[in-house]
Amino acid sequence: MFKTPVRRVRAFGRPIPHAVAGLALAVAVAVAVVGNLVVGQVGKVWNGEPYPSVDPDAVAQRLKDRSDEVYDDFALPEIPEVPEKSGKYKKSRKYAAAPGKIATGACYYRGLRGFAHIDEAHSDVRSFGLDWSVPHVPEATARDAQQRVRQRLVKQGWKHTHDGDRAGAALRELGFRFEDPESGDQVDVRWNDSTTTLFISVYAPCGEVPDDFAEYGWSEADWRPKRTGRP
Repeated sequence: MFKTPVRRVRAFGRPIPHAVAGLALAVAVAVAVVGNLVVGQVGKVWNGEPYPSVDPDAVAQRLKDRSDEVYDDFALPEIPEVPEKSGKYKKSRKYAAAPGKIATGACYYRGLRGFAHIDEAHSDVRSFGLDWSVPHVPEATARDAQQRVRQRLVKQGWKHTHDGDRAGAALRELGFRFEDPESGDQVDVRWNDSTTTLFISVYAPCGEVPDDFAEYGWSEADWRPKRTGRP
């Protein structure tokens, strides 16, 4: 009369070791996952967001294309004829942009790691900038030129990040800065009545460059405007 209960206890008891083993495995997996997440989060906080990888030649071409667009948008007119002492007039010519050269800038450690590398730049991460200028531009001409650039950037969805218009007793300045929300590229245009020169800076944010990138002798660094502006 006791045989049946004994068999039930044994039959019911057989799965218990398997359940324990399954539970242990699940706990181990959970611990491993949580551990990896914690390590990953700690690493992210320590290192910060990684810099994107970039092709320096492609970035350079993009900055030169943007510079061509700005210079074309200026649509600078011909320089007014000026009479010479002989009574003749000098031949009309365009406002010419001085050639520019792309230079790289330092990029620093992100996250908490930056506190361990204060003022120490990454050797394999660079920013890129192309500076150029157009001299001898009168204020009215500079205002009109800047307005055409501003209108095009707004139309393309760029964000206005800085207004450089200033008027003082000794100096009057005109300027602005726009940023492309997608690439992070920036276009900065400035003019002042002291130099009567349009100063243009086109900038690309920090990116990780290939190990074999060498800025010295970089063939893609030089820029000259493809267009001379529309009359």
